[in-house]
Amino acid sequence: MSSQDVKLSSPSALRNRGPIAELLRQVLPDSGTVLEIASGSGEHVIHFARLFPNLVWQPSDPSPEARASVQDWVKSESLANVLPPLDVDASAEIWPIAAADAMIAINMVHISPWTATQGLLGGAGKLLPSGGVLVLYGPYRRQGQPLVSSNADFDASLRARNPEWGIRLLEDVESLAKKSGLTLTSVTEMPANNLGVVFTRQ
Repeated sequence: MSSQDVKLSSPSALRNRGPIAELLRQVLPDSGTVLEIASGSGEHVIHFARLFPNLVWQPSDPSPEARASVQDWVKSESLANVLPPLDVDASAEIWPIAAADAMIAINMVHISPWTATQGLLGGAGKLLPSGGVLVLYGPYRRQGQPLVSSNADFDASLRARNPEWGIRLLEDVESLAKKSGLTLTSVTEMPANNLGVVFTRQ
């Protein structure tokens, strides 16, 4: 198998990486390690590593195929500030990393069981220092606000694929985050009816 064979590509990653990078520019530390949960193809972490060369990027994904793709992207781009991807299942009680200065999770919360979000927020509470940020990106429900039709259709398709998936209520995520010492510090409207959500470790 050639190296090209294991490199995955996500059209949505290419579309949303620019707006996400602008949000990250506002909230990430000047230096340190950024842990990405559910790195998928690896195209996000590659893009961000190029834009923020003073940060060390730690990708992760529970899928062997995704980790192989990340590794291949890193190799082809010759990036020295991206570490080998870790096998992290967000819902697991123990992760193979002791600390991170910031964390990101893009398009994960709605395409995973609620236990993964519980684990993500719990993990952030353990790994992040005081003032460290967790940045989430994706579609969310808001209390008292109807879903736009495109997100309603997307939510229905997610639940049809897996009953444990679906667009989450942001207030539920915020309530869960508080239990891990995380405070919601900003919500940014993003393209295609997505939100950029930033939590800060107290």
